Amino acid sequence: MTTNLPGGALTLADDLTISRMGYGAMQLAGPGVFGPPKNHDEAIAVLRTAVELGINHIDTSDFYGPVVTNELIKEALHPYAADLHIVTKVGARRGADGSWNPSQEPEDLKAQVRENLEHLGLDVLDVVNLRAPGHEEVSDGSIAPAFTALAELQQEGLIKHLGLSGVSATQLTEAQAIAPVVTVQNLYNLAKRSDDALVDRCAAEGIAYASFFPLGGFSPLESETLTKVATRVGASAQQVALAWLLQRSSTMALIPGTSSVAHLRENFAAASLVLPEDAIAELNTIGQ
Repeated sequence: MTTNLPGGALTLADDLTISRMGYGAMQLAGPGVFGPPKNHDEAIAVLRTAVELGINHIDTSDFYGPVVTNELIKEALHPYAADLHIVTKVGARRGADGSWNPSQEPEDLKAQVRENLEHLGLDVLDVVNLRAPGHEEVSDGSIAPAFTALAELQQEGLIKHLGLSGVSATQLTEAQAIAPVVTVQNLYNLAKRSDDALVDRCAAEGIAYASFFPLGGFSPLESETLTKVATRVGASAQQVALAWLLQRSSTMALIPGTSSVAHLRENFAAASLVLPEDAIAELNTIGQ
């Protein structure tokens, strides 16, 4: 059953096998990831189409909206299929003005987990990622108290597996001393390659590396290189960028987001695109 997952199957634990091509639900919320979706029916259709296509890895958080994406997921997909894995994040709250405010106090992190459970309609969460305070601007500050709080909920049975988001290699090592880490979710794509060493480390240790913003950060020159390769292989530039990521590492997982069914299908097609070696070599010059 798992052999036909889009992009291939990635087994992270006995009870956790995900499709390497996943879906990120962030864009289902309104502008700035705040407020209701522009088109409620299309948002529901996107989620149901993702599952119909075989995607069993959905990334979300209660601070998307806030609450909006989790409630959409519940409306569209509950009761959930046994092999559908929902990955959520805690570590921030949204201000009334849409601001992103780090919230790392252990008791509030535990409250955030319980809120995710409630809004998703679950008794236990498959994976909870700790969103580090720096996130896109990664630092080496200690995450031990925050990660320990999540490990305590894992021991209570509210969380099956733990992950990290927006972290450094040092923070990954710190977390691993507390509890096993099954996934790291960081900024990485063709144009943003500062995490090369961490991508390789995750592959060596059997940890999923989930790239967020897999299509962001391209300059006009880089886009020209990408466009040339895409034309040569007969695919869109977005499909090529996603396919490059899948071929970059055996434990790479993708969570591209969209609020459009047509765009979802385009992203999904990248899961079966195999880039030739000369295309990989040319694409590797981007971001260097």
